[in-house]
Amino acid sequence: MSTDIGALAMAQMQSADILPADAGKVLLAMARNAIASQLKLATTPATDAARLQATGACFVTLTLAGKLRGCIGTLEAHRALGEDVRANALAAAFRDPRFKALTAEEFSGIKVEVSVLSAVALMQWRDEADALAQLRPGIDGVIFEYGHHRSTFLPQVWEEFADASVFMGNLKYKGGLPPDFWDPAVKLSRYTVSKFREDD
Repeated sequence: MSTDIGALAMAQMQSADILPADAGKVLLAMARNAIASQLKLATTPATDAARLQATGACFVTLTLAGKLRGCIGTLEAHRALGEDVRANALAAAFRDPRFKALTAEEFSGIKVEVSVLSAVALMQWRDEADALAQLRPGIDGVIFEYGHHRSTFLPQVWEEFADASVFMGNLKYKGGLPPDFWDPAVKLSRYTVSKFREDD
């Protein structure tokens, strides 16, 4: 799927400027309530989310006993942030193709994380070495695009692949290409996130 990065950058919310101070508490509750409702479980009292109606994009990550249990997100900001959180929470819990649907028995054990994306910026580079040198470990999320191949890693993935070349190699592999692949037609974009996790 191709993306007009310029239009995406214009459309996507600047999270640091728009998110209210209590955004983490509100967004995490939204995500958990969406999953609980789908499982026919009790929900917590809802917080007024009127301030979160600005268009935004997010990823929702679920962990269970410290291991990934689901992660689905949106790169293109095309709906209200609150709606995006609810939709991605349901997708992470029930439609991540890597996992079986979350069960009611697992629900109390999951930890929810919401990562709100900044605007996406298209990178300019001379070659792969130059692109790698520009990356900021622990800060940049990266989108890799080549033809119909597309993948992204959130900034949190730097915790697993601290070396930029290993990070990029695994990003290419995730997109269906060999880790040593490179071509002048590759497109790289980056973004940052405002990350909120239960119990942080």
